[in-house]
Amino acid sequence: MAKRKKGTQLPPGVHDILPEEQRYWERVRSVSSGLGFRRIDTPIFEFADLFMKSVGAASDIVEKQMYSFRTKGGDKLVLRPEETAPVARAYIVHGMHTLPQPVKLYYEGPMFRYESPQKGRYRQFHQYGVEVLGGESPIVEAQIIQLFFRMFQALKIKVLVEINSIGCKQCRPIYKKILSTYYRSRSRQVCADCRKRSGKNILRVLDCKEEKCQMIKQGAPPIVDHLCDACRNHFKMFLEYVEELDLPFVINHYLVRGLDYYSRTVFEFLPENIDKEEASRAQVALGGGGRYDYLVELLGGRPTPAAGAALGIERLIAYMKQSNIEIESKTKPRVFLIQLGEVAKKKSLKVFDEFIKNKISITESFGKESIDPQLSLANKLGVAYALILGHKEALEETIIIRDMKTGTQRTVPLSDVVKEVKKGLRG
Repeated sequence: MAKRKKGTQLPPGVHDILPEEQRYWERVRSVSSGLGFRRIDTPIFEFADLFMKSVGAASDIVEKQMYSFRTKGGDKLVLRPEETAPVARAYIVHGMHTLPQPVKLYYEGPMFRYESPQKGRYRQFHQYGVEVLGGESPIVEAQIIQLFFRMFQALKIKVLVEINSIGCKQCRPIYKKILSTYYRSRSRQVCADCRKRSGKNILRVLDCKEEKCQMIKQGAPPIVDHLCDACRNHFKMFLEYVEELDLPFVINHYLVRGLDYYSRTVFEFLPENIDKEEASRAQVALGGGGRYDYLVELLGGRPTPAAGAALGIERLIAYMKQSNIEIESKTKPRVFLIQLGEVAKKKSLKVFDEFIKNKISITESFGKESIDPQLSLANKLGVAYALILGHKEALEETIIIRDMKTGTQRTVPLSDVVKEVKKGLRG
């Protein structure tokens, strides 16, 4: 086989979203729009400092995964690896603190991380997420979890939410010292990445997926045993709200998430039937989030409590396919227009336009000349009706409507075709 030239190959870690896959994307977008949140879109590139400050200099994103480049003017920019920090920046820049609080925003778009390409993990991927800025009560996190559960439910996906508290800037430093002491005597037993992380941000070792590190982690002291009174009360109230929702959840004492801006509540959504050992070793979470009360202030704004969550759309769709959750396309054509001959072809353009104006999904195959291949394609597409416009019909200003289910057909005036098809589709 001849080797393809680079101009016809995709770069590693990216993918085309083909027409036959769009129905999954349409379905995810349809269950995620609205819900009391307003849409925000930020640029796909930002100053590098935004993520250095927010995500954390010792995080995998900053150390290994950011796509960075310099402009002709010397500015260092990066393609956005996640969206919470850009939303927090927009909140500050546009003075959203003057709006009624909390400000509830949602987004959907591409993110970029230089990761090892593998199944379900891409270097350009898409996220849907929500952010609630200016809400201090733990009911905010509970509402976000409820919202995502309803989305998963609409997609026929059963999930379990794992939750934890990672404390605040008062109690977390104390826990970090305790955790460091625990890992210091076990430094030779963990992976090289964890040895490096332990010197920068010890909490990051709890996020490692290496099997040998998982075993060490299970003996580490839980952070919930070292929360301050304020964090303990916040977590207690949060648990009460989640219990009130009657949703399946478990407390994972070692869940920390991989980003430095999180505080107090963190959570992840896992497929309900996932094997726990597999979950501990692999990237299987369909989404996750938490509270980030210090992020807006860290980026130069006023102190602003906030929380949010996001899901990876590619990973979600891959799971839907794996679970045989079939989705019908809303844009599936209902009508196929068959034309026979030059006179009919000219008339058919106007007929096609009338159906578009009336928002009836229609398709055609103007490149085919005979009736059999056009009828065959109409049958494959599963349309309700085929419209047949031949030379005779074009001259007589009529058209044949063929019911593709029964095979019966009738001739109607060309001026009535939209009305007759509408009537049939309603029936």
